[in-house]
Amino acid sequence: MGKRRVFTREFKLEAVRLVTESNQSVTAVAATLGIRADMLRDWKRQVEGRPRAKTKDLFPGNGNAASQEAELRRLQRENETLRQEREFLKKAVAYFAKERS
Repeated sequence: MGKRRVFTREFKLEAVRLVTESNQSVTAVAATLGIRADMLRDWKRQVEGRPRAKTKDLFPGNGNAASQEAELRRLQRENETLRQEREFLKKAVAYFAKERS
């Protein structure tokens, strides 16, 4: 599995600036920068959605979720796995109980 790339706030802002100030399409700029066009469109929407926002308010963090958020997502995945296993075991017990009768 590939490693997830992390982009700095400055890179994202510069990429959006290239799209807005040049006559090139989002797809062309994305190809030049070696990123996905949909990612660049998302960045552009974020910048356009907050026209008066300070640059420090845009793209918070460095691409990594806060440790509590990451832990919460991990626990939610684990909880879902445990639920599925419990349901499977319930069905298995019911199946073997019928067989014994």
